[in-house]
Amino acid sequence: MAIIPGMTDLTRPYWEAAREGRLVVQQCPACGRSWHPPLPACPHCHRAGPGWREVAGTGTVYTYTVVRHPTHVALADAIPYVIAIVELTEGPRVVTGITGCDVGDVRAGMPVRVTFSAVTGEVTLPYFEPVA
Repeated sequence: MAIIPGMTDLTRPYWEAAREGRLVVQQCPACGRSWHPPLPACPHCHRAGPGWREVAGTGTVYTYTVVRHPTHVALADAIPYVIAIVELTEGPRVVTGITGCDVGDVRAGMPVRVTFSAVTGEVTLPYFEPVA
């Protein structure tokens, strides 16, 4: 079972893209930098009204932790699981879950790619898995 994230006007483009099997991050039209999670203004130059950019969905594990006790009742059947910060090929870092391998096989620097898991008709969650 997954915890369903809240959708706001700010995050709606992210969740709509995920439902379509695409990973997007925000990008500033002024300075060109990208980031995640979504913000109402660029965290680098502070310009309001950022746009969205599709990214390849590849990257490397920057850091991670193995969760061995349930942090929420909805996740009790999922332990152990890996929460990681993945540095995307395009630069931004995203907090995500790692799937498709044993928790003991996850390593910093491990190449990964995005995969999507539909949890409801409206919500699809992006996860990352090792590149074979």
